[in-house]
Amino acid sequence: MSESPALTVGQPAPLFSLPSGDGQTVSLGQFQGQWVILYFYPRDNTPGCTTEACGFRDTYAQLQQVQAVVLGISTDSVASHAKFIRKYDLPFLLLADTGGQVARSYGSYGPKKFMGKSYEGVFRHTFILDPQGKIAQIYRQVKPATHAQQVLIDLTQLQNATP
Repeated sequence: MSESPALTVGQPAPLFSLPSGDGQTVSLGQFQGQWVILYFYPRDNTPGCTTEACGFRDTYAQLQQVQAVVLGISTDSVASHAKFIRKYDLPFLLLADTGGQVARSYGSYGPKKFMGKSYEGVFRHTFILDPQGKIAQIYRQVKPATHAQQVLIDLTQLQNATP
């Protein structure tokens, strides 16, 4: 498995199309002209991922006020995403990257360790994409409990700095 080179701020975001929790195919290109918060997370219904998703849910009205789209991506199935969305009343799309190809293209998939076992999985990373589809901010160290609020603050600053 070859590892993708690390993405940097200013680069065009890799394009993709993935199925969502509601069964529709979603393409990154359909959000051209909008700010996009693209967050990768390891697993539906796990403590950290639930905390992070609920953080985005709880700041969603504010994110909509600044006209941002939220997209969550994991390797879970469409069915798993649908249950997760219903269980926690998530108002944004969760996308099923079941083979991990999109996560790999963002440098958000690779070797991990948990309880002494090595495996391949999704890293908890977030990318803010500007209306031109370029990466405006990258988070590689994410604290699920405070992450959504930090993204909102940073997004607002990025928008205010954009002419």
